[in-house]
Amino acid sequence: MRLIIDGLEFRYSSTSVLKDVTLDANGPQLLSIIGPNGVGKSTLIHCINRILSPNQGTVLIDGENVSGISLKELAKKVGYVPYSANDAFPLSVVDTVLMGRHPHSTYKSLDKDLDIVYDTLRLLNIEHLALRSFDELSAGQHQKVMLARGLVQEPRILLLDEPTSNLDIKHQMEVTRILRDLSQQKNILVIMISHDLNIAAKYSDTIIMLAKGSIFAIGTPSEVLTRENIKEVYDVDSEIIQSRGRPHIIMLDEEFDSLDHSLPEDTYASNTVR
Repeated sequence: MRLIIDGLEFRYSSTSVLKDVTLDANGPQLLSIIGPNGVGKSTLIHCINRILSPNQGTVLIDGENVSGISLKELAKKVGYVPYSANDAFPLSVVDTVLMGRHPHSTYKSLDKDLDIVYDTLRLLNIEHLALRSFDELSAGQHQKVMLARGLVQEPRILLLDEPTSNLDIKHQMEVTRILRDLSQQKNILVIMISHDLNIAAKYSDTIIMLAKGSIFAIGTPSEVLTRENIKEVYDVDSEIIQSRGRPHIIMLDEEFDSLDHSLPEDTYASNTVR
């Protein structure tokens, strides 16, 4: 699986969002897109899956221009899990996930489609939710169900817009680890947008750092997540420590840290349950 983006540009009216984005990504791998709000992260993946049409440049999947692929055929190659919203469907979880099989479905394929759905639910540890109504689930459960719907498309490229946004720390790690493992097991290119630099650093094979609509840096987590890059792009000071060969970022706040924030000696005693 190879994704090539060449000279991509996108504008909303007269406002430039993406400028001369060029990328050559070979799967299988987990590739994370990071950067501040408003730099074009979601716009970039929307140009890959044709939700948006770029003003200039090309997107190629294994040498084929996505602009010439029908939407149904494109859905067989590219899966998409949008940013979690409060939208709810009056459908069971099984039926919600089964919607992801639409590009592959035929009038004889229901049994196979259901097998794939249940295998994916088991993979994400949500098989127990299968017959629950989607609109009765928590935000975190919504996120996992939407991830399952993207996976059952059996795509060659899977795009995810902040897939861990409503998950607690344990489930953030679990889902991102599953995505990384799936990239290898299923031989797919997984591209996710992340605002959590340490999650991206821990699990990504490659990181793209966007700034002002362009690629500021691309490479391994250690190559991209440096003090200098974080300061330049986020305007935040940081310390970088190495943990098991990967960077871990500690954010610094000089204004806060320069003050004495030590707790009074009697704080523990006053907060003790009696």
